[in-house]
Amino acid sequence: LQSNRCCTGPGFAEENKEMEEKTMVNISGNSYLVSPNLPDFHGCSPGWSSAFYGAECFDSEVHSYMKNLGKQKSSESQNIDAKKVELEQLLMIETKNYRKTIKFYQKLLQKERSKGPETKSMLLKLRGQLQEMKSKVQFLELVKKYIMYAEQWGVESCVLPTVIHKGRTDTMDVAPMDESSLLLYYNTEKHQCNNQTGIRVLQAGTPLGLMAYLYSRNAFLEGYVQQFLYTFRYFCTQEEFLQFLLDRISSTLSSASLDPSTSLAKICNRSFYILQAWIEDCYSIDFATNTDLLCTLKEFISCKIAPLNGYGECLLSLLEDASARKSGSAHQCSSMDKCEEEGEEERKKLHSLCQKLSEDVSKKAGIFFNFNWKLSKGMGPISQYQRERLCTTSSVLPKPCYNSFTEEFPVSFAKADEVGPYLLIEYSAQQLCCQLTLLQQEVFNKCHPVHFLNSRALGVKDKCVAVQKAVSTETVSLKVCNLFLSKCVQDQYLLQLLRNADSISTWVAAEIVTCHTSKLQVSLLSKFLLIAKCCYEQRNFATAMQILAGLENLIVRQLPAWKILPAKVAEIMEELKAVEVFLKSDSLCLMEGERFKTLPTIPSAHVLAMHVQQLETGGFTMSNGAHKWTKLRNIAKVVSQVHAFQENPYTYTPDFKLQSYLRQRITHFKDADISALAADNCANFHQIPAEKHSRKIQDALRRVKATFQ
Repeated sequence: LQSNRCCTGPGFAEENKEMEEKTMVNISGNSYLVSPNLPDFHGCSPGWSSAFYGAECFDSEVHSYMKNLGKQKSSESQNIDAKKVELEQLLMIETKNYRKTIKFYQKLLQKERSKGPETKSMLLKLRGQLQEMKSKVQFLELVKKYIMYAEQWGVESCVLPTVIHKGRTDTMDVAPMDESSLLLYYNTEKHQCNNQTGIRVLQAGTPLGLMAYLYSRNAFLEGYVQQFLYTFRYFCTQEEFLQFLLDRISSTLSSASLDPSTSLAKICNRSFYILQAWIEDCYSIDFATNTDLLCTLKEFISCKIAPLNGYGECLLSLLEDASARKSGSAHQCSSMDKCEEEGEEERKKLHSLCQKLSEDVSKKAGIFFNFNWKLSKGMGPISQYQRERLCTTSSVLPKPCYNSFTEEFPVSFAKADEVGPYLLIEYSAQQLCCQLTLLQQEVFNKCHPVHFLNSRALGVKDKCVAVQKAVSTETVSLKVCNLFLSKCVQDQYLLQLLRNADSISTWVAAEIVTCHTSKLQVSLLSKFLLIAKCCYEQRNFATAMQILAGLENLIVRQLPAWKILPAKVAEIMEELKAVEVFLKSDSLCLMEGERFKTLPTIPSAHVLAMHVQQLETGGFTMSNGAHKWTKLRNIAKVVSQVHAFQENPYTYTPDFKLQSYLRQRITHFKDADISALAADNCANFHQIPAEKHSRKIQDALRRVKATFQ
């Protein structure tokens, strides 16, 4: 099921609202989902904004708006159900109006060329209205999140020992029953949102205490739940966390159908919420990679929950959907999953349109057009000398492993090695920037914030790009300090992400050193510098830093072509270095302001991993053995930006032919020896003029002759 974010952003989580309502009414033929004793089965994952903003995610405006909901008169008491009903109605009305305006804007946009200035002025007015309506829908979604999490199914701090007591079968140490022995707090001053004084903020806790705090009344509102899901692997394994939840469900499941205001009912329902949020947010890294954990959960749901509680069928459906999405098996999806996919496609289309509305990108830049695959007439056919050089350099290159989709294109497109670097010259820097960005986005969207944790144990180091090329994922040494528990399963996708970055850097260096003339080297140097500039201006910092790493290769930096490079182009190199310093200066520099909410962003994976490593430096526990939650919270805040950036994708039109060419060239050079390639090319060496060279020989002969006289 689709997870809603606290701050919906341009992703428009409200687009799935109608589908969500249908799911709550009828799923798998069961009507018990609408039972008032069951929590509504909607997305429970708080989202990145909860981990990043914490309690500040819900400002004073949300608090005041929520207080006035569900009250016809000022004297009436507040009712949570009345608030939900009124908010759902408002959200439905605003969402429908927003969709109608979007469709009307699309029609006018298509008629803009055929009609006069009246249509353009109307488009400007509609654009402003769309922004206002979009902000209103986002605000109502935020209020909906607040109502969903505020004080619902949570318990007071004094009841937390009861949460632990209800899991007597737990294999972990349950001896401490006093809250002070489980959790440590520190007091803060007056809170800006709810005007409370002396708020207690969690400072540290034992593993058992930190898991029990998930049941506290404000755990969702404070951002604790999402922060916990990002960082719990530092102090407990996935199996221990799952067993903790299942034990609480087992001991309270029979009480869930009773008065929902009782502590047992709240513990049971909060356990369901936490379990669902964990599946929604971390299925790919915790359950998909650990079959034993997944089997344990499915067996428990089928045998213990489903016979007694309708929520079990919902959880099983959620697991099946997550598994289908992970494996990419669309035919395994149920009819409900297909409706979700259709809703997701519609959501992406709306996001794409609003992306174009919010960005002031000139159509003349050629970003959204697919260009023909042609060589300039001035280039002429590839000479025999160049073909011989291709045969010579192939001896130091690994055999290219092309993707299967290259067979779909004509032979001229598949043979990227014969074409060489000339197509890079033919395409503009903006075109290449867009397609490289889409390729980078494809890799980046597969990563998860947890992938950036404990990277030292994977061999990721500073001043180099992750791991050596010859080292496979399976053979990475874990002798380095492992910050996760020894039995904790860790997904190693970060290594693949960094190896991809290394391949692009090697490709950049190889393309330059294999140029047979200094003129072509200058053209390629200029092209790559301009591409990198376009990338960082479009906030694709990953590709920009990868190109910079390729240009800073020791062999490339010594090329004579740098001396004849135009001064304006050479200045871009200094700009790139300044961008690199900026990225390394602050772990949250890309999250400043509001730009990251409206403009797509791809961070540098290696720089982000180094920031997390710096936060991981130092002890995680206090002298009494309690784990420092303030440290874990800061780590969760930094890695949450991964999900924040993934919510706002680039909407460039893909050029599959150009992407195919780029993939093949990158694959062709990914394991190349740059020094061996450079040694085979005379353009990489400083040439001594012939007259000066002959004069030196004559002077040397005179000196030798003088020694014999």
